[in-house]
Amino acid sequence: MADSRILVAVPQHPGAEGARAEQLRKIRDVVEAGGFEVRWAVTAEDADAVLRTEAGLAAALVAWDLPRERRGEAPGAAPAGAVPADGAVGTLPGGAAVLRRIGQQFRDLPVFLVMADEGVRDLPLWVSENVVGYVWPLEDTPGFIAGRITSAARAYREDVLPPFFRALRRFDQAHEYSWHTPAHSGGVAFLKSAAGRAFHDYFGERLLRSDLSISVEELGSLFEHTGPIGEAERNAARVFGADLTYFVLHGDSTCNRVVGHFSATRDEVALVDRNCHKSVLHALVVSGARPVYLVPTRNGYGLAGPLPPAELAADTIAARIAGHPLAAGAVSPGAQYAVFTNSTYDGLSYDALGAVRALAPSTPRVHFDEAWFAYARFHPLYAGRYGMSVDEAAFPGPDRPTVFATQSTHKLLAALSQSAMVHVRPAPRAPVEHDRFNEALMMHGTTSPLYPMIASLDVATAMMDGPQGEWLVDEAVTEAIRFRQEMVRLRRRMENAGDRPPWFFGVWQPEEVTHPETGERFAFEEAPPELLRTTQSCWLLEPDAAWHGFPGLTAGHCMLDPVKVTLTCPGMTATGEMAPEGIPARVLTAYLARRNIVVEKTDSYTTLILFSMGITKGKWGTLLDALMDFKALYDTDAPLERVLPDAVAAHPRRYAGTTLRELCSQMHEHLRSARLVELLDAAFQQLPEPVHPPQHCYQRLVRGGTERVRLADAAQRVAAAMVTVTPPGIPVLMPGENTGPLDGPLLRYLTALESFDRRFPGFRSETHGVTVDEETGSYEIECLTRS
Repeated sequence: MADSRILVAVPQHPGAEGARAEQLRKIRDVVEAGGFEVRWAVTAEDADAVLRTEAGLAAALVAWDLPRERRGEAPGAAPAGAVPADGAVGTLPGGAAVLRRIGQQFRDLPVFLVMADEGVRDLPLWVSENVVGYVWPLEDTPGFIAGRITSAARAYREDVLPPFFRALRRFDQAHEYSWHTPAHSGGVAFLKSAAGRAFHDYFGERLLRSDLSISVEELGSLFEHTGPIGEAERNAARVFGADLTYFVLHGDSTCNRVVGHFSATRDEVALVDRNCHKSVLHALVVSGARPVYLVPTRNGYGLAGPLPPAELAADTIAARIAGHPLAAGAVSPGAQYAVFTNSTYDGLSYDALGAVRALAPSTPRVHFDEAWFAYARFHPLYAGRYGMSVDEAAFPGPDRPTVFATQSTHKLLAALSQSAMVHVRPAPRAPVEHDRFNEALMMHGTTSPLYPMIASLDVATAMMDGPQGEWLVDEAVTEAIRFRQEMVRLRRRMENAGDRPPWFFGVWQPEEVTHPETGERFAFEEAPPELLRTTQSCWLLEPDAAWHGFPGLTAGHCMLDPVKVTLTCPGMTATGEMAPEGIPARVLTAYLARRNIVVEKTDSYTTLILFSMGITKGKWGTLLDALMDFKALYDTDAPLERVLPDAVAAHPRRYAGTTLRELCSQMHEHLRSARLVELLDAAFQQLPEPVHPPQHCYQRLVRGGTERVRLADAAQRVAAAMVTVTPPGIPVLMPGENTGPLDGPLLRYLTALESFDRRFPGFRSETHGVTVDEETGSYEIECLTRS
């Protein structure tokens, strides 16, 4: 078992001669007889390799005199408490370095320090805080020493399990008969057919035995929040920094619907970030609230930025509400609820306290949609950038709003798909009484929860608890920084070589960073990785900086998340200048998909990739290799049949005989002549006129009061369904909004997309809320029928 291994890090090889080596072998033999596997290491580097690959260790035996393969400073030269810059063995003495690494990666792992002739009083004080005992191999019997180690390992294996997962394992080990739903009865029913048997064998008996009914009282209740489930939620609240935490089994989308449904009722005003997920709209449909949209800034790439400070100001919001047609029918003055995306799809996060302070005069409830940001609390780089950082200590007094944070735990932490959480910090101004909030939760939840999903939320929480949480996030941050720097270095290396066309891919990030203490400036690729991974100021969007291209920002308002890496293609800049030649990102991502590299999001000249906790150097090295291969194909003007054979096979009349460079040139010229990015900006900045609340449109939709209308006939119609276009992946038209004239920003933009799709089949935008006529390629949108 992965959790039944013990590290023995000592200077003696297993076959070495001598009394000490013989005693250590006997200790190993007794440990293995007790059911544990021993991983033996004879240097600090060997031990470090074991720690990197064996996250399920149950105990460790570490010699203080463990040697090193690389000699740095003299033993004892590193200050007590120093952490190696490389996160591994660094320059500390061998045994000390291993202890430090264990402290970074594990929470309360039982560690025994193997002593030679040293006395405990000669060790640094921090050592006693990191070990559970000391071992002099020649002073006790092997059985006694091994017994101490295995007893501590067994206790650790039990204690390391979070509350619900521990209870679920105990229930599974009891082998009780199932007399309740689900009907497959622990998987037995699947064994009675060929297809069922294949299903059973594929997923395994343990998963099916843990698929249980809510009738299992000893596991607790998801809706009553009792027993091990309630304990797991309270543990998650502690770990994630909330006062209340609720497990949700249908993703962040359901979390958003729960919070929106609870926070704003029929005909109340809700302040909604236009850069919102469609689930926020669904909450408005269910609750009947009246949205007043807040408009984020945009840059030349077409990327949506944050809500600028001016958009959050109380006077701006008051003016928006006062001039909004839907707000005139609201049942109470002002807004009851505000929701915005943090971080944005492209990795932009707010100064959370500053945002809440700005919104406080306008609303008693603030909701951070942190679907992609559940890890922020666990690394100092993100300090103050997430919703639960706004507590009573940060914002004292009666004006503090209640703060919600909804997180799709499975997206960038280790949980099963659809596993999510709602975190709450209630304030007296807008109390959150558990029983009343639970009513909203039950309306959107299920009475048949999948217990492995609950267990995965419990385990995801345990993984982030203590130093291991920071270690896990730090690893992702570090790998993202290495990739970012390597992308820039490639350009410099090719320029210096001078034997090939220049590197044309880039990364959306600052070109220079400044050390906050010394004032020293570094080119990004030359900056010390330690500076980049620990210093928030390196990632802040400075006002009016050309690299990001967002207007209206103030110092500290917005930060770029290093793990969300936006690759840039030639042809467009962040400030909106188009070059004569370019490579649209859709061509690149089609090629990457052929290489089995699926990106998160593609815009006109950018593509987004995510560095999660599962990233490795091999993984991003494969991406780098694919980018270099694409460049070589472009430089040699390879035929499209070689680069994108599926596209040519699907549309031979359009692409046969075309080369990669010709396709890029045609597509770039089309985007430039159609001014698609410019039209996108206008469509998202000049919002359509609202006519009806979303709930009204939904009622018409399900009762036959709508019709599909071609874009050419859609002028001055009222939309009945949301239209979301990828790129950029956020709503361009909301239910109840007027489409405007044919030459207005909305219909011009959608018509330009329609034209692009016809010209470049196989590269069509992913558009929700639009039906495409397969014969003509015409866009149709759902509109209210005219009375």
